[in-house]
Amino acid sequence: MTGGALPDPFAGHSGWTPEPPAPIAPTPAIMGGQLRGRRVLVGLPGHGWRGDLRADEKVVQGSRTYVPVMSEAEWYRAEAEQTEVFAPLVPVERVWVEELGMTAMPSGKQTDVVSRLVSLDEPPRRNPVAALDADALTGRRVVQLLEDGGERRNLRAVTELHTSDAGDICTRVATELDWYRWMWSGKTPRTLEVPVHLLWLE
Repeated sequence: MTGGALPDPFAGHSGWTPEPPAPIAPTPAIMGGQLRGRRVLVGLPGHGWRGDLRADEKVVQGSRTYVPVMSEAEWYRAEAEQTEVFAPLVPVERVWVEELGMTAMPSGKQTDVVSRLVSLDEPPRRNPVAALDADALTGRRVVQLLEDGGERRNLRAVTELHTSDAGDICTRVATELDWYRWMWSGKTPRTLEVPVHLLWLE
């Protein structure tokens, strides 16, 4: 873009300001509920957490309960191609399910270190961040807000912010299935251009 002011991402939207999407609130898998296909975190209090994983239903071996867990890429490939994949068994007490919280507390870039401190007893709640406030978007999990108040999840950003042909500030997004298929097959994903005011990082 050469010269001139940047376009206003909120121009032409009739004063409608969407509510932020629901936050991610990790819940212990031991609390019950179906797990197949759910996004999960695994880890150990005091050590750390690993995400971008999907679970299958719990299995019991002897007196212990385990959760089969695999990477999201493996999950999507198995579902798309109807193939079996290896899923390590993780003790259920080390698995947290990504649930949607009740209220969102939008957060931009925080410079106060103290406000960013968390407990290591469980994975932290993750509040949504407006795409406009993010340092980088490509490859990140995003939520598209719909004008009827709904949300579209399981999306990935495939570009950074750019100006559309209509002059709006936008980002192109793809479904996670297409995002991961791009990795294993090389097939370029179908994308949708979404105005930045409707997009948040999960």
